[in-house]
Amino acid sequence: MVGLSEGEKHFIRGGITQDLRTDGRKRLQFRALSVQTGVIPQANGSARVRLGATEIIASVKAELGKPSILHPDKGKVSIFVDCSPTAEPMFEGRGSEELSAELSVSLQRCLLGGKSGAGAAIDLSSLIVVEGKVCWDLYIDGLVVSSDGNLLDALAAAIKVALSDTGIPKVNVSVNAASDEEPEVDVSDEEFLQFDTSSVPVIITLTKVGRHYIVDANSEEESQMSSAVSVSVNRHGQICGLTKRGGAGLDPSVIFDMISVAKHVSQQFISLLDSEIAAAEAEEAEC
Repeated sequence: MVGLSEGEKHFIRGGITQDLRTDGRKRLQFRALSVQTGVIPQANGSARVRLGATEIIASVKAELGKPSILHPDKGKVSIFVDCSPTAEPMFEGRGSEELSAELSVSLQRCLLGGKSGAGAAIDLSSLIVVEGKVCWDLYIDGLVVSSDGNLLDALAAAIKVALSDTGIPKVNVSVNAASDEEPEVDVSDEEFLQFDTSSVPVIITLTKVGRHYIVDANSEEESQMSSAVSVSVNRHGQICGLTKRGGAGLDPSVIFDMISVAKHVSQQFISLLDSEIAAAEAEEAEC
């Protein structure tokens, strides 16, 4: 928990009111973003993302599995978040477990839709190898290495970058197996298919402080919030998910305005993330 004096709190709130935050940013301006890919060689895809002083490492592991009976034409994606105790004193003990679970659920809602998979921003049908029998299971892990606010947005960005770095091994399926038998599969060690991230959204969290809301709030700013709305938006401006935290209620007109602002800001952030991904991949290729 951030300990601030009354003067510091007044300074933060006053700066936001005047559209000049304590670090010099405007209300709808992000902190510096840096991206690194291929940070975990053992994973199918991985990335390190820094947003200001918040740092996230995300990894993707692909394993062959069996589709569920209810969704034989879709693969499966699981998202897990771990908050390192060294990232923040409050992460020690049960505080870490509760926040990790909350972030995991929010990412599931924003990226994977409902429990049925309906509305999933990640194309689960692309993970099918043999309908009803063989699919790819993606296990996505996010590690909070350093925390200075806006964890959900940073985690979503790291996952998007890690998925762009993910290569799914090419699978050859035996055509001789009878329809009621388990097919024989041969997984290539040399040929990989790049995971398509064109539909994977970013998450933009608008944090309400006083009468105004800001993007990419740091820890001190979050300590002064009354509520926050996180909107998952893809590059086409489509809303893929929404989640709210904080005890204060919001008028529907305010929520609609926040969604509109999130859609606008998301396109700027996606363009920035795309350019950072391209630079990181070029740097990785040179190594």
